[in-house]
Amino acid sequence: MHFVDLTIFILYIAVMLGIGFFFHKRNKDIDDYYVGGRKMGSFHIGLSVVATDVGGGFSIGLGGLGFAIGLSGSWMLFTGLVGAWLSAVILIPRIKKLSQKVKLYTFPQIFETYYSRDVALIAGIISAIGYIGFTSSQLLAGAKLASATFMNLNMDHALLLMGLVAIIYTVLGGLKAVIYTDSVQWAILMSGLIFIAIPFAYNAIGGMDAIRSTVGPEFLKLDNLSWQMFLNWFITIVPIWFVGMTLYQRIYAAKGVKEAKRAWYIAGIFEWPIMAFMGVLLGLFARVAFENGLFIDMGYVSSENLDSEMGLPLLLRNILPFGLMGLILSAYFSAILSTADSCLMAASGNVLTDIIGRVRKKAMSQKGSLFLSKLLTLIIGGVALFIAWRMTMVLELMLSSYAFMVSGLFIPVLGVIFLKRRSPEAAIGAMILGGGTTLLLIIQEANTSLGLDPNLFGITVALCSYIVIHLLTSNKRKNHEIQTN
Repeated sequence: MHFVDLTIFILYIAVMLGIGFFFHKRNKDIDDYYVGGRKMGSFHIGLSVVATDVGGGFSIGLGGLGFAIGLSGSWMLFTGLVGAWLSAVILIPRIKKLSQKVKLYTFPQIFETYYSRDVALIAGIISAIGYIGFTSSQLLAGAKLASATFMNLNMDHALLLMGLVAIIYTVLGGLKAVIYTDSVQWAILMSGLIFIAIPFAYNAIGGMDAIRSTVGPEFLKLDNLSWQMFLNWFITIVPIWFVGMTLYQRIYAAKGVKEAKRAWYIAGIFEWPIMAFMGVLLGLFARVAFENGLFIDMGYVSSENLDSEMGLPLLLRNILPFGLMGLILSAYFSAILSTADSCLMAASGNVLTDIIGRVRKKAMSQKGSLFLSKLLTLIIGGVALFIAWRMTMVLELMLSSYAFMVSGLFIPVLGVIFLKRRSPEAAIGAMILGGGTTLLLIIQEANTSLGLDPNLFGITVALCSYIVIHLLTSNKRKNHEIQTN
């Protein structure tokens, strides 16, 4: 990497750490640290939501999809738009009004309100595990980008660099730092892709004539995917908008219901079509560059020794002049950090409030809670870094983390929204059996029927168990009431 690019990148890292330190001095309590003081507007929250949901993992993952199947990969983020708008209409009015009455910090506290403390504890464990895995996927995305960009930087060293930067400024700054830096980071990413990456890449590969002569026509169509692939995305990504701890934190941080709903509408539009097509287009450009031998000098001769998610970073390294490379690298790191920091905050909040807070009998002071919050964020960041070191594929790790949370938590959330009488026993059964089914299928790498995602089977088990246990416990309560009367 040229000295100018390196300087730009180092300055970017320094600014991010500086923002974390700035808010470190201004966070007075866990209200500031975890929910940003509860007075934030639609624009900043909307950009933070889309930056968190899409982030670097999906940015690198979308590039991999564009490399593998072309424009059809954009349908993955269409499910993000559907999830954002559904949750804005169905979920936000109920949850935001509740958070205005009761000070809420985490998603599982909803379960404590509508079910029981035991349900909230189990939900906290599931959410924390899921978000630790999701944080790992973002760190891995950053490592892939860095190792592909810096010629003498191997994956392990890149992972360590990425992890330390993300962990340090998140530990220092809390949610305010996360949301404000998300806005800046998303603006950097969008500007970099629109004005630099896409036009430079398009010209470098030879334009539309080169694309049509290099890849098959299916790469330019929107139906180059199986119905199983789209269904797997749909059942994994749409429900996350109802169970994502990072999203609940931003609902709590909003000034009111109107601001929160507007933020979700903004996020949906940015996901699809804007970011969806930009991501897969660059991946498609990388495929054309690879097929035409642009990566041979880097040692990539055949598709057998090239990870599809590495195609986009390699393309950018190959085509961008010095100065612009540093800007684009900073843009992608912005996207990665904007998700990594949010997921790290979510996991930390789950552990502090929903796990330690449930088992600890003696209340802590505000200063003590704030110190413990930062310590937990640091420890959890280290665990996520270790998991990332053991994994290889960003999108696989992300979707597995999503699937585990969704299969355990989605059905009990629907119970909160649509049922008047709710059974804690049914919620616990759904969480354990649904999440456990998905986790078991993922660990065993089972070949599920028709190639469907393990998450579908986990949700099905969760739904069936919830209905059965809900009916049994309802009948038991009715019989008890009859006997006592």
